[in-house]
Amino acid sequence: MTLLEAPAAADLPAGADPRLHDLARWLGTWLFVPGYRVRVHGRDRIPVDGPLVLVANHSAMVDGPLLFGLLGRRAVFWVKQEMFTGVLGVGLRRIGQIPVRRGSADRAPLTAAREVLRGGGLVGVFPEGTRGSGDVAAAQQGAAWLARATGARILPVVIRGTRRGGGHRWRPRVDVLVGEPLPAPTGKGRAELAAATETVRGALAALVRELDDVRSRT
Repeated sequence: MTLLEAPAAADLPAGADPRLHDLARWLGTWLFVPGYRVRVHGRDRIPVDGPLVLVANHSAMVDGPLLFGLLGRRAVFWVKQEMFTGVLGVGLRRIGQIPVRRGSADRAPLTAAREVLRGGGLVGVFPEGTRGSGDVAAAQQGAAWLARATGARILPVVIRGTRRGGGHRWRPRVDVLVGEPLPAPTGKGRAELAAATETVRGALAALVRELDDVRSRT
C-alpha cells in the first residue's frame, strides 16, 4: 500500500476511501447551515455502532446529503444511478455511496449494502423509492430485506421542511425526527417480508405525523 492509498474499511463498500468519506461527512455537518435552520429531535436514539439500516422519507434531493452529515457515524446511502456520472459519480463512489437503478432487478446494490452491514456499518435507504410528498404512503422491500439478511436493526428517521413550494423563504426551518430502532425481521418467506415492509412503512408514517404535529406547535 502506498502513502496515497487508504486502508479498506469494513463499514464501507469495496473501493471507497475512508479518509475521503470522513472528510465528506465532516463537511456535511456544516454544509447546509447557510441555507437551512436544522433542528434534530431524538439524536440520542442513533446507535453509535453496529449494523443499522436507516430508513427515511423522501421529499427533496437534499434529504440524503443532509442526513449524511447529521448521523455522527459513517453512512452509506443508496443513490439513484443517474447521479453517478462524471466527476460527481467518481466522488460518490469514492466516499462509499451505492448506485441503484430504480425499477431494476439488479442485485448489485443489495450485495454491496449487505457486505457493509456485515462489517458493522450503516446503510441508508429511502423506501418510497423516489421523491414525493414524504408521507410514506407506500414502501419498497429493500430495507426490510437487508435487515432480515444481516440481522441489522432498522432506524426510522423523517425529515420535514426540505421540500419547497412556489415561494422561497430565507433559511427555512428543517426538522429531523429520529425514531426508536426496530428489531431485524425474522420471518423467512415472502409474506413475512411484505409484513416487515409494512411495519417499516407504518413506523415512518407515524413519525411523519408526529413531526408534523411538533412543527405545528412550535
